[in-house]
Amino acid sequence: DIKKHKLVSLLTNDMESEPNEIIEIYRKRWEIELLFKQIKQNFPLKYFYGESANAIKIQIWVTLIANLLLMVMKKGLTRSWSFSGLATMMRITLMYYVDFYSLFNHPEKDWETLLDVNQKEDYQLSIF
Repeated sequence: DIKKHKLVSLLTNDMESEPNEIIEIYRKRWEIELLFKQIKQNFPLKYFYGESANAIKIQIWVTLIANLLLMVMKKGLTRSWSFSGLATMMRITLMYYVDFYSLFNHPEKDWETLLDVNQKEDYQLSIF
């Protein structure tokens, strides 16, 4: 590894490819493994909602799309969030009408605003 000045040993049975090509293949494979780890940690698929192949594909595609949306959102934030922390906060606030970029860039400010609005409302029930 020229950037880190480290010697990396890779095993292969492909003796016809160039070493740089094999290194790129390993690098891409590692990125795929990291994606699988991220999905398994943040979107656990403990069971499938359908039994058909199409239902399973749909559930996997929805998980991949949700992961992609969170990654895009994470890149657009100015505040540093871990992916798992962002996924957890997204799960908690998903059903609320809030500006996500404002909430995740300045969470303390928006929570205080939400609490002030809720405390000012009258919670007496009305039958009409």
